[in-house]
Amino acid sequence: MTSVKVYLDNEQDTVDLGKRLAAVISPPLMLNLSGELGAGKTTLSRGLIQALGHKGAVKSPTYALVEPYEFDGIDLYHFDLYRLSDPEELEFMGIRDYFTQRSICIVEWPDRGHGLLPQADISLQINYVGERREVEISSGSDKGSQLLSKLK
Repeated sequence: MTSVKVYLDNEQDTVDLGKRLAAVISPPLMLNLSGELGAGKTTLSRGLIQALGHKGAVKSPTYALVEPYEFDGIDLYHFDLYRLSDPEELEFMGIRDYFTQRSICIVEWPDRGHGLLPQADISLQINYVGERREVEISSGSDKGSQLLSKLK
């Protein structure tokens, strides 16, 4: 699979990367976002979700675990698994029902759901590098590889 690195200087760059992703993705799709607290996972999600047409605020679904959004022909689910204490909790919430042919699933802290989440099409690892962020975007499927080639 392929990967690419992107460097972000500020919050607007992070939002813009979300917008660039929104321009190339389509369902079904699973997108994983990993990185330390405050690295920009929710900010990137906000850029993506608003670029798809959401007009309101995009909040982190830290307490609810999932925040749904509906667009024309797309069900987008934004997960934040940070507070998940046991991956089995995902079974109780019916996690598999979210992954459909119409869905785009954005998962923050995917490692917390290890073993119960499908393979991501695209994974983003956001790391602090001084004042900047380094984002390694990698594909986990053929579809992910195709999307990465469009993103470059």
